[in-house]
Amino acid sequence: MANSVFQVPYPSNEPILTYAPGSPEKEAVLVNYAKMYAETIEVPMRIGNEDITTGDTGTMSPPHDHKHILGTYHRASKNDIENSIQTALEAKKAWSQMPWESRAAIFLKAAELVAGPYRSRINAATMLAQSKTIHQAEIDAACEYIDFLRFNVTFMQEIYENQPENDPGIWNRVSYRPLEGFVYAVSPFNFTAIAGNLCASAAMMGNTVVWKPSDHQVFSANILMQVFREAGLPDGVINMVFGDPEMITNTVLESPDFAGIHYTGSTEVFRNIWSKIGQNIDRYRSYPRIVGETGGKDFIIAHPSSNPKEVATGIIRGAFEFQGQKCSAASRVYLPKSIANEVIDFVKAELKTIKMGSPEDFQNFVTAVIHKGAFDRLANAIEQVKKDQKVEIVAGGTYDNSKGYFVEPTVVVTTDPHYTTMKKELFGPLVTLYVYPDNEWAETLTIVDQTSEYALTGAVYSQDRYALEEALNALENSAGNFYINDKPTGAVVGQQPFGGARGSGTNDKAGSAANLMRWVSPRLIKETFVPAKDYRYPFLGK
Repeated sequence: MANSVFQVPYPSNEPILTYAPGSPEKEAVLVNYAKMYAETIEVPMRIGNEDITTGDTGTMSPPHDHKHILGTYHRASKNDIENSIQTALEAKKAWSQMPWESRAAIFLKAAELVAGPYRSRINAATMLAQSKTIHQAEIDAACEYIDFLRFNVTFMQEIYENQPENDPGIWNRVSYRPLEGFVYAVSPFNFTAIAGNLCASAAMMGNTVVWKPSDHQVFSANILMQVFREAGLPDGVINMVFGDPEMITNTVLESPDFAGIHYTGSTEVFRNIWSKIGQNIDRYRSYPRIVGETGGKDFIIAHPSSNPKEVATGIIRGAFEFQGQKCSAASRVYLPKSIANEVIDFVKAELKTIKMGSPEDFQNFVTAVIHKGAFDRLANAIEQVKKDQKVEIVAGGTYDNSKGYFVEPTVVVTTDPHYTTMKKELFGPLVTLYVYPDNEWAETLTIVDQTSEYALTGAVYSQDRYALEEALNALENSAGNFYINDKPTGAVVGQQPFGGARGSGTNDKAGSAANLMRWVSPRLIKETFVPAKDYRYPFLGK
């Protein structure tokens, strides 16, 4: 095969299908939804070239229909995790030596599989497993994941092309080695695309991975593994394991070959993992890479010049799409007194038109929260709001788990900008509004900045450019993704690289080359063509 300098296809964002009445995509996804709902499947772990069943099983049910069983999945023993680590290390010997363009081809093929034959299947699985409407499933499991795969291949090439300067007679070059050891990927329930990207982005750069999806996303994670295998990913490159998260994590962190973690989930768990890594630091061959995107208490602040209907729309979409179960979901809002009532009236009127129920019915804008724990957490918060004096419910406030874990979109108004629901991440369809005096814009920006431990996303609405600049400066460290006159959700790969700081993570920007750089260890090679034969420099002359 002739040596060549290859160029991967330049990516563009995958078009979002509409699923309008009568469209072929709507028919296809509903056929797959009905088929998957009617089946009962068994999901094994995948370690190397084996499907692993242990007999220690958990059940999978749709959150919107929790009495219905979709199937079972098998949970790992400590021995299974140790085996997955050894399998990853063995697979790395060949995988890390594979030409980068061959690795690229595998993931480009995976993107085409998701865009084509797997699209309706992965969307239907996400609708069932995570109770996403078809629109939320489409922008996540299909479009965002396709974008991650295509754009990351391009970012990989850009990284490899980044080479140092040379002097006459000297050739400097950098090889971007995979990390020495294996990578541990821990993915959340809420985004199928995140689950696929956390493991695939590290693997793309020549690493091998032990991947633990959330127990509440196994159903759609199984489709991701099917895509990887059909795309030609060699056995052992990505090993999928399920089970007790503490046991799995502790076993991984005991290995001297642990090279890094790619994590999305709660802040508390991430801090605990970071602490354990620190306690084990003497045993590792290298300092592990720690990459995490964690919690958020994301804000919208409106200036008196803002358009009330635009603000109201940003609140509804930002707070209630996917039941507020996005790390970026708007959960605290600051409204100036002069337009607050108008904004609230718009929100209340629009919420009356919103339907809630199964994602199989495309007229439903809101479905169920992920599990009983989430339902109980939100129900308890709503009941506490009903008891407290400084806060009132102006819309919603009901919940019902008789069939599914349904919590009505709930809007709360407080007179205390530091009330619990303004600070605590609830991860559900509850948003709290605080009304501030118009002449306290600057003071309110300070409150926004200092109220939350998180710094993931935030939005400002204003028609006054001076006010926008003031907000950008005052809130510089309050959000890793900052939106002007838009909701604080919906980052697009290649356009808005995603991540935040403070308690929201390491801000390594998924959907950018910066994230992929975390999964390589550069090696500088200097080659001198005519080596020196005398140690003496000119300055030594008489």
